[in-house]
Amino acid sequence: MPVSTQSSLHQLTTRPAWQAFAADAEKSWRNYHQTRTTKIQQWAAAKLDSVHRASATVFYPFSGPDLLNVITLFPTSQTYVLVGLEPVGTIPPPSTLEDSTLFPAVKASLWSVLNFSFFRTNDMAVNLKSVELDGALPLLMLFAARTDQQVQSLRYVQLNADGQLLPADTTLIHKPGPKVIPGVELKLTAKNGQEKTVYYFSADLSDWKLGITKEAMLRYVRTLGPLTTYVKSATYLMHKIYFSKVRKLILENSRYILQDDSGIAMKYFPPNKWQFTYYGTYRHPINLFSKFYQPELTAAYQDSTRKPQPLPFGTGYNWRQNDSNLLLARRRDAPAS
Repeated sequence: MPVSTQSSLHQLTTRPAWQAFAADAEKSWRNYHQTRTTKIQQWAAAKLDSVHRASATVFYPFSGPDLLNVITLFPTSQTYVLVGLEPVGTIPPPSTLEDSTLFPAVKASLWSVLNFSFFRTNDMAVNLKSVELDGALPLLMLFAARTDQQVQSLRYVQLNADGQLLPADTTLIHKPGPKVIPGVELKLTAKNGQEKTVYYFSADLSDWKLGITKEAMLRYVRTLGPLTTYVKSATYLMHKIYFSKVRKLILENSRYILQDDSGIAMKYFPPNKWQFTYYGTYRHPINLFSKFYQPELTAAYQDSTRKPQPLPFGTGYNWRQNDSNLLLARRRDAPAS
């Protein structure tokens, strides 16, 4: 991406190592946009139009720093709330940007999301650890830029025990303590001038950890009003009994839920409260998650009275286009407020 000649970083772009990395990155991103972004945008415009109009706020649990997919699927939303286990991180200092090991580490960390649509979290942590990229923030900023968003400002934040959003400093971000939920707020401006706010919180959403933090994360999300929730590549955590609190929050406070099969298991949706539209193909989870196979979902996809609609792109763990699935759940009544 071009760097202004007035930028303090401009001199870095004159170096051969940067120029080689930039050329390779542009090629990868151009291929990504041609093979994925355009298809996702066209599908979302056609199939999620009514959802977009009702999706001022999108909640994306188990997201990691994946601003890329949520902002592509929901381009008109005003607020995005992402939650992952990855540390918040800080803006890398110039010395990090001058480190020759940075470029291959960034390339390796992005490889899975650009090719498969999801992060391999452990690989990402190993790849970036050696170059002092200490969390989600650098990738959030990268994805903002690659989706044509201008970062206007950022500030570090935290949630107190009541779920109130408070300012934080870098000391807290680096060493938050077991009862603190650290985060970052990004103010963005889209290419069309629309202003957006992105929050990323580093939080464990298991029932046990939520108990330690007084459910601060859930308290905060409840203040956001009716939600659209997006879930992808979530390691089937909400299939488990010890992720019941975040599952309950989503089911009670969401107007729409867009998810792949790794999200909330079908057995937890009260059928009298939800309408379902199925996209793509559901056969079975990948081998690593085979025990989370859902016979109910197979039956739904084989129901001849409401055949699933095409999904023209791959997503989730079954990342190939003809193997992927998405479920759009529409709430029949008004969600909790």
